[in-house]
Amino acid sequence: MGEKESGTTPCELVHVAYLKDYAPPVKTADMSDGNYQHLEETPSEEHSPKADLSNGSIDPVIEGEPFTSYFDEKIPIPEDEQHTWFSFRKLWAFTGPGFLMSIAYLDPGNIESDLQSGSVAGFKLLWVLLVATIIGLLLQRLAARLGVVTGLHLAEVCNRQYPKAPRILLWLMVEIAIIGSDMQEVIGSAIAINLLSVGIIPLWGGVLITIVDTFFFLFLDKYGLRKLEAFFGLLITIMAVTFGYEYIRVSPDQGQLLKGMFFPYCEGCGTRQLEQAVGIVGAVIMPHNMYLHSALVKSREVNRANKKEVREANKYFFIESAIALFISFIINVFVVAVFAEAFFGKTNIEVHNECFNKTSPHSDLFPNNTDTLEVDIYKGGVVLGCFFGPAALYIWAIGILAAGQSSTMTGTYSGQFVMEGFLNLKWSRFARVILTRSIAITPTLFVAIFQDVEHLTGMNDFLNVLQSLQLPFALIPVLTFTSLRPVMNEFANGLGWKIAGGILILIVCSINIYFVVVYVSALGHVVFYVIAALLSVAYMCFVVYLTWQCLVALGLKFLQCGDTCPIGLTSNPELFLLNNMEKDDTPSNR
Repeated sequence: MGEKESGTTPCELVHVAYLKDYAPPVKTADMSDGNYQHLEETPSEEHSPKADLSNGSIDPVIEGEPFTSYFDEKIPIPEDEQHTWFSFRKLWAFTGPGFLMSIAYLDPGNIESDLQSGSVAGFKLLWVLLVATIIGLLLQRLAARLGVVTGLHLAEVCNRQYPKAPRILLWLMVEIAIIGSDMQEVIGSAIAINLLSVGIIPLWGGVLITIVDTFFFLFLDKYGLRKLEAFFGLLITIMAVTFGYEYIRVSPDQGQLLKGMFFPYCEGCGTRQLEQAVGIVGAVIMPHNMYLHSALVKSREVNRANKKEVREANKYFFIESAIALFISFIINVFVVAVFAEAFFGKTNIEVHNECFNKTSPHSDLFPNNTDTLEVDIYKGGVVLGCFFGPAALYIWAIGILAAGQSSTMTGTYSGQFVMEGFLNLKWSRFARVILTRSIAITPTLFVAIFQDVEHLTGMNDFLNVLQSLQLPFALIPVLTFTSLRPVMNEFANGLGWKIAGGILILIVCSINIYFVVVYVSALGHVVFYVIAALLSVAYMCFVVYLTWQCLVALGLKFLQCGDTCPIGLTSNPELFLLNNMEKDDTPSNR
């Protein structure tokens, strides 16, 4: 590391500077998650700590306490000399983070999007679900690589790389997304509890129960990380079994299913089907999931000073994520296919009469008219019970409860990582849950008390819009930092990944903006239009700012701000220790 040139632009994305005339060696043993330099030529209020050079080495210099993972233990990776290219033993050791990440693809918001897709468009939008899942996998790959290579998760990198104002705005946006997701999980769990209790427990009672059960599940990680991951695996298995039962019970047309999955068409589709297709993409790709996955991969012991180990970890995490998302895709297909086969084209009067004939107490949910049936999580369980018996209703509710509870836990972890990363604020998990649950439950509880179930499930549309708006604040930073070679070393995105990643993020964000515009347009009140217009100006300014820095990171250097603008990219955006990564043959610590 040499001395910085005097002509270096003051534009600053990455708060890193060099110690003048000092270039000590970096020891491999120091390459742990917390050992990152945070140095500046001119200390500021924001970064006041100094490097301790008294012993001839550089100690970690980090503002406040060192960043810590939410997990206290790390899973060791076994050696397998017999299988150098691929080892099932190693894959098993790396298995866990991808499955926890995949739960966001199975939350109650996704399940509702699935059943609405089936009832509105039949099998015709299955290919959209497939494409959205593949796009999600590619984007999750970027998040996981960032965590493996740098030893920092996305929130921690944003904290070190962005100036203070954008950093705080990013934190607020991600927190809004987490709270929105938390509200959907509360709604889903409350509806499931209401259905399982045959209406004895009111919706507001189900909302309150979700507070208690969240604290109960938090005790599970006291028993070890692998047991916690096994519990999440159990919840995913419950969803697979319950929704799989519905799939077998309904017996969808396999030919139509395969045609809808692999032939990108939508014959006879109109505005309603288009909006549903957009909603599928918005429901599948969750902003806080990027932050979550980049942190979960830190739970494995990987010697980041050894390029071979880093490369190996990237490979196995990608394979594990692909398997996890494949399973989540199959579960989503179960739900879409059930409602496509049984309820596509059904009218309210048909469902009303069927429920009435089966003496269902819920027949009044469906108006006695010829309008097309509209379903949600609650009505979905009711119509399954009317057409396929009470067992179908209760099994559906069990699946929804598993989806809500598993998503609750991953949302809690996401919130902890984001708060620790952006603010370096160490709250206990219980304090964190109390805060986010209080914010999520308060409006949900009021709606559950003073309104009916249709208003409660109707909140999902608003929450999907809320989370769609936050997507750029996860996707743009993850592409920015994984494209910076000084941050990722030789693991930075190549030209192909830069172009593909940029195009994918542009498509996803454009689709979600369209979804938001459609939702706001349907509100039909001038006050909402004015508020939306004002918020859109501030929103777009921030998105443009992040996009500009991303484009510079992607290689468009002519956009660099020069000496006149203090908020852009620096010419040396790097994390200090990463540039001292050793060769492939560095001795392993395993």
